[in-house]
Amino acid sequence: MAEPTKNVRIRRLVLDVLKPHQPRIDVLALELTKLKGIESVNILRTETDSSTEGITVTIVGDDLIFQDIQETLRDYGSSIHSVDEVVAGERIIDAVQLPPEEGNA
Repeated sequence: MAEPTKNVRIRRLVLDVLKPHQPRIDVLALELTKLKGIESVNILRTETDSSTEGITVTIVGDDLIFQDIQETLRDYGSSIHSVDEVVAGERIIDAVQLPPEEGNA
């Protein structure tokens, strides 16, 4: 697997994360905003069971460092299940809604 080019910046990440009930999502969001390059963090709880919570973490910034984000989440007992969106380059492109394929409408 090729390593990312150093001059290409990651602007937005959307992560599917599993975390314990503690810390609360506001605490986790504030810790993530302390990382270099992060402008804002949005955390949405998607599932809850007796000992864990499923959350979607959206992170926006000028130059996100995935390894630092992953390490911070790990330090708080969380694990990344999947990377659901990555936006890289000079600017953020909003998602484009494609028309339904013929025969699937």
